[in-house]
Amino acid sequence: MQYSVSASVFLAIVILVRLRRQTQARSRVDETVTVLSAATLGILIAATPLGQAVLHLVGEATAAAR
Repeated sequence: MQYSVSASVFLAIVILVRLRRQTQARSRVDETVTVLSAATLGILIAATPLGQAVLHLVGEATAAAR
């Protein structure tokens, strides 16, 4: 489990650095890489207890909104 958490932290830092850049200079490939990185981060976080807690909270918020 420690491997997925450290990979998640590294990927989160990479995504933050990529998103801080100005949006006018981004190409379509650059945006695609950012989206794929964010999706991979979501998959890595989902396996952790934090990810399970977020999933539970989102589920409760969705049920309350109905």
